[in-house]
Formats: sequence, C-alpha cells, structure tokens
Amino acid sequence: MTTTSPMQSPLRRRHFLARCAIGASAGFFPAIPFARQQPTSSAGAGVPDLVDDLVAANRILAQEGVVDGYGHVSARHTRATNRFLLSRSVAPELVTAADVMEYDFEGNAVSPAGRSSYLERFIHSEIYKARSDVNAIVHCHTASIIPFGASTVRLQPMYHMSSFIAEGVPVFDIRDAGGMTDMLVRDGRLGRALAQVLADKPAALMRGHGAVIVGRTIPTAVGRSIYLDVNARLQVEAIALGGKITYLDSEEARRWDAANGTYDRAWELWKRRAMPK
Repeated sequence: MTTTSPMQSPLRRRHFLARCAIGASAGFFPAIPFARQQPTSSAGAGVPDLVDDLVAANRILAQEGVVDGYGHVSARHTRATNRFLLSRSVAPELVTAADVMEYDFEGNAVSPAGRSSYLERFIHSEIYKARSDVNAIVHCHTASIIPFGASTVRLQPMYHMSSFIAEGVPVFDIRDAGGMTDMLVRDGRLGRALAQVLADKPAALMRGHGAVIVGRTIPTAVGRSIYLDVNARLQVEAIALGGKITYLDSEEARRWDAANGTYDRAWELWKRRAMPK
C-alpha cells in the first residue's frame, strides 16, 4: 500500500509553507548579514581634461622636487562634488591616465579593478568633505619644510610668489589626535583631525611628516606647493644671514595674491615641460 507524504499533499504542503513563514517572522531562522557595499556607480566619464591636468600635476611636482617616490595629488570630480580623483598607489612621476581612480568621501575606490590605493587617501577625502572651496589637494614630504613643522620657527612669506603663506600655515601634530602612530593619516578620524587644523588656511605642515596644500584649482595647489618649498629654503637662508628679516606685510600679500595667485602662466610652462607632445 502506498502512503502519501506530507509534501505530496497540496493541502499539507500549504500548511507546511505557512508554518515556515510564521517561524521566519518569529525569528526562528537566523538573519543573513549583509556586507558593507563598496561604491560601484561612477560619477561618470567625460572628465579627460581634469584627468590630464591631474597626471600633469603629479609629473610637475616630481620634476620640481616637491615629491619623490612618495606623495600624491588629487582633484575634486567636476560632475559630482562628493567624489574625487586620485591615482592608484604609485610614484607620482610614473602616474598615467589609466592610474587615476575615483573615490567617495569615505575613501572608498569606485571600481578599483585590482588597483591598490594610497594609505593616506583620507587626507583628501576629509579635507574635501570639510572644505567646499577646495578642488585640489597636494600631500608632500618636501625636505625644506620639515624643520618648520618640527620647531617653533614659523613659516612666513619671504616674497610675492609665496604670498599665500601670510594667511597662516598651522602645524598638525598627529599625536594630538592619535597618540603614538606610524605618522600616517590612514583613517577618517585622523583625516578629520588634520582638516580641523588646516581649517580655512591654504596649507598646513605635518610634524615629522610633510605638508598638505590646497587650492581652488589644480594649478593653484601645484603652484602653492612649489613656492612653499622655495619660501622655506629662502627663509632658512635669511635666518642664516643674521639680523632682522622683513617678511611680506599681510596687506601686500593679500593684494598680490588677489591679482596673481592662480599661477596660471607658470602652470602652462610647467605642464609643457612635464607633458611634452
């Protein structure tokens, strides 16, 4: 004699499924955890000029000795202000268009495709988040500025090309935010602390590490980075001479910077040298 199993009877099968649904709603079945999703949707292509300038900025800063095998430069995305572009982790002088990646403001790469990211990308994400006026950021380890970040001697504007320094260049000490670290801004918390010290200034020194420099445009951030280095070397020379040093007056600096602070003419020269046709 053949017996009918519960699953073979349509009526019993409906009762069985109903009990399953009740059990699930009562929490008898464990919830399935969902992993935090990385951003997969790009803000869109159509920014070749921006990418071209970003590649040029990396090459220029390397040629001018502001960066070496380390350091990086980024640009805010022109189609989405909550995204930015930054190269994969590679020496600045070697950056190509194919290396440029898109990031969100949490430091997550959009479609990394196996490419590695700079550990200190949070410098960029947190400053962009805090400063709507900033569209380009440079992080460097330029040797000339290290003494000013590690001593009580303030960096001050020596001449008109570095007039922006008159706005103030604060010093970020990572110990104040993170205690004993490896000196790297490797997460959002440390990035936010750096952004708070930078505040509304054009640059900030990082004790025992380097500096971060910002601007409304890539040429401005690059120009400020180059002349921050030049100014530091000039100031050391002036101090070595002895005697009183006359720095730029804040009003002199303001007037020059308002009229000429974009570095556009120099940018064309630097870019031609770095990116020969």
